Amino acid sequence: MAPGTAPRLTDGPFVLLISDRPTERAALERAIALVMDCRSMAAGGTIPSTRPHLVVLDLPPARAADLDAALSYPGPPLPRLHLVRGDPAPAAPQLRQLPAAAPRQVVLATVFAMIEEASRTSALRKRRLMERVTGATAIVTDLFDSAALGARLQQDDVERGTELVLAAVSEVGISTWLAEVWRHDIGVYQHTLGVAGHAATFGTKIGLSRTDHRLLVRSALLHDIGKSRIPVEILNKPGRLTPEELRLMQRHPDIGADMLRAQGAFEATVIDVVQHHHERIDGKGYPHGLAGSAINDLVRIVALCDVFSALTERRTYRPSATAAEALAIMRDSGGQLDQDLLRVFAPAMLGSEALTA
Repeated sequence: MAPGTAPRLTDGPFVLLISDRPTERAALERAIALVMDCRSMAAGGTIPSTRPHLVVLDLPPARAADLDAALSYPGPPLPRLHLVRGDPAPAAPQLRQLPAAAPRQVVLATVFAMIEEASRTSALRKRRLMERVTGATAIVTDLFDSAALGARLQQDDVERGTELVLAAVSEVGISTWLAEVWRHDIGVYQHTLGVAGHAATFGTKIGLSRTDHRLLVRSALLHDIGKSRIPVEILNKPGRLTPEELRLMQRHPDIGADMLRAQGAFEATVIDVVQHHHERIDGKGYPHGLAGSAINDLVRIVALCDVFSALTERRTYRPSATAAEALAIMRDSGGQLDQDLLRVFAPAMLGSEALTA
C-alpha cells in the first residue's frame, strides 16, 4: 500500500501493520492475512480510527515513538509487537519486542501467538462486560422499583452498582460500555448507566481519588431516582410535554432528594447532586434556580454527564448527536454549564469511538 493511502475497512478484528520496508511489509501482510485481516500501511499513512486487535511496528525507534499518540485508543493497553532496530524501548504493558533482523518465521510465530492471546483476552473482557452490564442493569432496575413502591433503597446495592460501573469502564473504556448498555432497550435505566459511565470516565480523566471517584459514580447512579415517581407515559413521551406534564417532570429532583433524605443513610453530597443536577450556572435551571457558586463541583460534573448523555443517546423518535455535535451544543449553551470543566470534559468524550459513530 502506498504511503498516505487509507487502509481498507472491515467490520471484524484486524492486525495493523506499519512498516517502512515495502518488501517485508508485503510478505508479512500476506502471511498474517491467513489468520486475521491485516491492514498494512507505510509510515505516514492514515491510522485507522477503529481499534486494532494488534499492532505490528516495523519502524526505526523515533518513527515508532512518534505514533504513540495516534495509536492510543480508548480502553485497555493495545497489544503491540515492535521489530526493534537498535536499543529496545522501555518495557510496557502488552508490548513485545523482537530484533528487526529476526527470521520471518519467528516474527510470524510471535504475531500468531499474540493474536491468539489477544483473542482470548478479548473474549474474557466481553464476557465480563456482559455480566457487569447485566448486573448493573438489574441493580438500577431494583433501585427504581423500590423507590417507586416507597421501599427502602439498599446501600449495598448502590455500592455494588458503583463498583460494577467503575470496573467495566476502567477495563474496556466508555465506548464499549455504552455499546453494550445501548443493546438493551431499558429507558431511564439506560440513561442512568450512561451518565454513570461518563462520570466514571471523567473522574479518571481529572484524577479523582478513589473515594471521590466512587462518590461521583454513586451520585450519577442515583441522580434520576426521583423519576421513579413520574408516570411512565410522561417519561417516555416522544413529543413535547404539556405545561402540566413539564411541571411534574421538573419535580423529579426534589422528589428524589426528599426520598434519600427520608432514608437517612445517604451522604449530603449525593443528595445535593440528586436535587440540583438540573440547576444551571446562569440561574435558569430547576428546581430552585441556583446560580454560580451555589452549585458545587460534583453537581456541575454530573450535569455535564447528564446533558451529554441525553444528547448522544439513541432514541427511536430522534437521531442522536455525535460527540462533537453534543459538545458544540453544550459550548453554545451560554452560561448554563461550567465551561472550564467542559474544556476538560470534551477531550475525554471525543476519544470515544461509540459516540462518534
